[in-house]
Amino acid sequence: MQLSAVDTVYRSVLLTKFFTNGWGNPQYMKRIFTFRKKISNRETCKKLVDRNHPIYIDKIVETNSDCSVIEGHFLTPLYQYMPDLIPEEVKVAKFQMVLPRKWRHEFLKPICLHLAGTGDHFFWRRKTLMAKPLLRESGIASIILENPFYGSRKPPDQKRSSLKNVSDIFIMGGCLILESLALFHFCERMNFAPLCITGISMGGHNASLAGTNWHKPLSIVPCLSWTTASCVFTQGVMSGAIPWGVLENQYDSFGEEFRKEVKEMIHSPEDNSAFNAGRQFAKDISSNIDGFVNFQLFKTLKSKSFSSEKKDALNFMRGIMDECTHLGNFSTPVDPELAIIVTASKDGYVPREGLIPLTSLWKGSTQRLLDSGHIAAVLFKLDFFRYVQNCFSSEKIF
Repeated sequence: MQLSAVDTVYRSVLLTKFFTNGWGNPQYMKRIFTFRKKISNRETCKKLVDRNHPIYIDKIVETNSDCSVIEGHFLTPLYQYMPDLIPEEVKVAKFQMVLPRKWRHEFLKPICLHLAGTGDHFFWRRKTLMAKPLLRESGIASIILENPFYGSRKPPDQKRSSLKNVSDIFIMGGCLILESLALFHFCERMNFAPLCITGISMGGHNASLAGTNWHKPLSIVPCLSWTTASCVFTQGVMSGAIPWGVLENQYDSFGEEFRKEVKEMIHSPEDNSAFNAGRQFAKDISSNIDGFVNFQLFKTLKSKSFSSEKKDALNFMRGIMDECTHLGNFSTPVDPELAIIVTASKDGYVPREGLIPLTSLWKGSTQRLLDSGHIAAVLFKLDFFRYVQNCFSSEKIF
């Protein structure tokens, strides 16, 4: 697969490192893997969120002739099950709703839940580029959920979007799945329907995870994501932002008994080796930039991240990421035909080669391919909202 030069350049000039504190508390990780079995099964997951979970409307933050923007909050449902794993700042979920002053349809009130991509703090970007165009063009309302570990939910010792521990990303995902269900129940109480969930990049994958757990037909529009998050951290250009030395040292310190116990808890639907996949990616990415520019990142990818001495940490990362994020470990959406999967043909952040296609897991879903890399799509493809329109159109409400 040809990779975008923009993706490789963009990542190389960013100095941000992820997971600088390492894996996180080993006992927390075991609890997360156990809880994944409940949260990935729609029948057990739907029992984790009360249909009347309290949601509070705080204020009107904006109003004009076309819409009102309302802000609210609620306690993340995950706090009920893992209170000691959730930082104080993450406990309260905050959201904004972009609602029309008057609905276009007598009986229908379509609404879409938007989850945040990497670096998308607070509400402005999704409100400006997704929610308001959706309302203006199609009369579709929106809920914009602030991401755990982002914006006002960011722990004070976390730098920008850089999660400190690998376990944080699983806490984030668990929060978002249950928070999305709480908001869907809220929408039903408010007679909003039909429902849709979408997101870009990280938000797209979290939208997929949450969408699989809703017990009714739901439009799902994941953009610039794929079947698992493991490829992002072990194969994509983001792997150069991971402190593999720190992770390898911590992995060695866990002890043989713990490593064996955890390996028995994790399951990956993939057959291929993470080490070989990562090594092949490093070769591919090198050939794509030869003669263009020499980046230290790609030296790292070739000589450190995927060297034999780091393969234990790499394979462990692949295993736990697949365990907690691979959609093959989750229920299939109630109606996969309502899903539109938007991907980029030259995506260096979310490489799809060698992975089970999401369209194979979600039979009947539709894939749309952009002739672009990941970063170019995020920055310049400003009409992702139209895929949400297309999903609602497939339900024949327009």
